[in-house]
This record gives sequence, C-alpha cells and structure tokens, in this order.
Amino acid sequence: MYQNRHNPSRGYNGNSRHQGGRRFNNRGSKRPLDPRMFVKKAAPLIETQYEPKNAFTDFALNGLLQNNIAARGYTKPTAIQDQVIKPILEGNDLVGIADTGTGKTAAFLLPLITKISKDRNQKVLIVTPTRELASQIQDELRAFTKNMGIYSTVCIGGASIHVQSRQLSRRPHFVIGTPGRIMDLEKRRILNLTEFTNVVLDEVDRMLDMGFIGDMKYIISLLPENRQSLFFSATMPDSTRAIMNSFLKNPVTVSVKTGAASQNVDQSIIETRGKDKVEVLHDLLIQKEFKKVLVFGRTKWGVSKLERDLLDRGFKAASIHGNKTQAQRQRSLNKLQNNEVQVLLATDVVSRGIDINDISHVINYNPPETYEDYIHRIGRTGRAGNMGIALTFID
Repeated sequence: MYQNRHNPSRGYNGNSRHQGGRRFNNRGSKRPLDPRMFVKKAAPLIETQYEPKNAFTDFALNGLLQNNIAARGYTKPTAIQDQVIKPILEGNDLVGIADTGTGKTAAFLLPLITKISKDRNQKVLIVTPTRELASQIQDELRAFTKNMGIYSTVCIGGASIHVQSRQLSRRPHFVIGTPGRIMDLEKRRILNLTEFTNVVLDEVDRMLDMGFIGDMKYIISLLPENRQSLFFSATMPDSTRAIMNSFLKNPVTVSVKTGAASQNVDQSIIETRGKDKVEVLHDLLIQKEFKKVLVFGRTKWGVSKLERDLLDRGFKAASIHGNKTQAQRQRSLNKLQNNEVQVLLATDVVSRGIDINDISHVINYNPPETYEDYIHRIGRTGRAGNMGIALTFID
C-alpha cells in the first residue's frame, strides 16, 4: 500500500479510511480554496438508500418504452425518477434539485419520450453545459427509444455544423446541444427555437459557472410562451434562481439533494511539502489499487503537460480539455471506460461529461477553485453503489 512518505501522519494510507482530513493548521494559503476545511470521512452506504414509492410499470409510460426500460435492466426508479416522472407526464413545469449521477437524465427523458410517442408534432430542446453530457444524453435517449421511430440530433461545438444542419433539416423530435452551438445555429436560421414546445435546461448552475448566462437568456427569450419547461440544477444560488424564475411557470419543485457523493467517497489530503508532484502521483499510480483513475488539473496547458509526463513514465494515460475536438474527447473517455488507459486527466470545464461508474480514485492534482467544483469532482467516484477514494494534493 502507498503511504505518504512526505508526511505519513497526514497523507493517504491505503490501510486506513481517513488520515487527517479533519486536521487543520494555521498556515495561510493563497489558494482560492483550501480543501482541508471540508474533507470528510466517507459514511456507510446504507445511509443513502432510497426506497421508491413506485415501480416503472406504475407510470403511464409508452409500452415500447417500458420494454426498453426493462431491457436495460432498470428495476426500481431512483429518488429523482420516482418523484418527477409523474408531474412531468401531467404537463407541469418542474424544478429538479439533484446531484449528477442520481439518474436525472432518465427522469426527464422517459416522460418526454412518452409525450412524443403520443404526438409526433411535439419537439424537445435539451440544453446542457458540455459536449460530453450532450452525447451521453443522446446515447441514453437512443437506448430508450429503440424501435420507436423517435429521432434526435446532437448540436455541439467541435463537430461539423454542416452535418448538424443536415440532421436538423430532417426535423428530429429531440435536439440536444450546448448553448453556444444552439445560438450559432439559431442565428444562421438553421434552428428555429419557436418550434420547441418542450425545453430542458440541465445542470444550470454549471452553465452559469461556465459563463453561459447571456446565451441562456437569449435562448429563453426566443422560446414559445406555450411550452413545458424543465429545470435541473445541483445548487440554487441567486443567479440560478433568477434564470429559473424567468423560465418557469408555477413549477413543481423536487429536491433529492442527499450529499450522496461525499457519503460514498473516502476523502483525504496529501501534503507534497515541496516534493515534485509528478513524483508523488507516480508513487500512487504504481499501486495496484489505483486501477481506473481520474486526475483533475486546473488548466488545459497543465493537463496536457502532465499527460506527456505520465506517458513518458510508461503509464497509459489520456486527457480531455477544451482544446481537444469532440472526437478526441470522446475517444479518451472511451479508453478509460474500456480499460485501455489507467489514467484520464481532465479540467473542470469538461468534467460534467464524465459518467463512468467504476472509477476507483479521483485525484485533485490541483485543488479546485470552489467548493461546488470539489464536490462535483469527487462525485465522479463512489457511484452505482461502489465506494470511491478522493485525494487532494496540497503544496
């Protein structure tokens, strides 16, 4: 097992669940965030169990859709699915407050697919913060709509706008996209936002963090008055609430914020104390328990450099960041998913699209800038009933 030789009493030790995450010192820090203040020991998984009141068969979903749900092995709804499917089917506007990894994509897709199956003139616009999340929603949508004759298009940067234009000309039932590309297509008169009678804003807090507030306001201003609007966010700061109030009418509000990410994840600090951080990371990655590792860096340049360093040391590594094309980013994700690489390096900008259930470790090579970013990062591990480990490097 790896032991933090640089500060054994406070670092990560594979034989112990937590070694000093709650200890504090009085040294000043110039960093915008000091994770020492909130690193927690993981809580037992039993505390996060949710018993749904409904089965999927209890909902008035399309029959073919029910077959596809069963084929995917879905048995019990998650908390968010259990509580939002019915009000969406009833046509209500809705606010869903939920962390990533709680099943919210299926929560809004299932009732909207049923709505489209009843009226093929309906159209759905889904707006997401990242290309990866848009692609994952598309993958889930395709699985749920198998043999149903329901079509969709992903409209994101980093992919051919001409191909997307051709796909839109076929009038798909679902359009899934990022704010910038949706605006670009609208301004070119390729995408008519007034046609969308159903709109989903997904991970709104993250879109605001990424500077999309102007784009979101513009998109909302062009939507038809008569529509069903669904709004999902992990947090609800004032800026998010302002967008919500301009977007929704008499919404049903469902909150399933449980803090499950921190409860399923063992968190600890590694103080490098002046030693080269690449050397510390190397010492971790050679340990057999570090099987599928996600490493977060602060900048695109830093992530690219670290990737080269790890490759030079013989590690199987890949990276995703804003300078990568969508195809490159998807290939890197697939390599981690398929165990072709041990390490995936990422920046916060693209992290929302990382949805892989068996990530063993998250390593904050550079500390995040906000508490929300920290919670989101560590939530990439400890998913689907597994325990995970999150380590944060402190100089």
